[in-house]
Amino acid sequence: MRPIIAVCCSDGDDPDLSTHAIEVAEEVGRCIAKNNCILVCGGRTGIMEAVCRGVKEEKGLTVGILPESRGEANRFVDIPIVTGIGHRRNFLVVNAADAVIAISGRWGTLSEISFAIIFDKPVILIRGTGGVVDKITSDSFKEFLPSKCFIVDSAREAVEKALEEVRRG
Repeated sequence: MRPIIAVCCSDGDDPDLSTHAIEVAEEVGRCIAKNNCILVCGGRTGIMEAVCRGVKEEKGLTVGILPESRGEANRFVDIPIVTGIGHRRNFLVVNAADAVIAISGRWGTLSEISFAIIFDKPVILIRGTGGVVDKITSDSFKEFLPSKCFIVDSAREAVEKALEEVRRG
């Protein structure tokens, strides 16, 4: 079975969204597709759209788990799943995945990271992308991270670590 990798990240309305985070997300998407994995994410704009775009550049498969309507899906989502449950869909994004990669983000991303930790799934945090990820990877918070949380510095490292952890089971 193909691994399913969730990418949890900022929406397009994040005022602190950086070009760097978008570029990292696109590369994460390309790496996911090159490794024959399936992407699952919130399916909307911002970093979610960037990671989906990266997957599609490499002819991969994207699944968007949407809060309310099909119209929320970015144009790179292959399989839109409309939940009608708003932000509570974050639980579904994480639960569907074998591993979670987090890029930047705000409260929704923090909830997804928390669910992944609760479900004992591997969580890969890409340092330097901003948002809650940079807060969590700071020296003052790192000591609280469980053993299945990994801090990396690049898209390639993130996908490699996710796959390593998925294979480890």
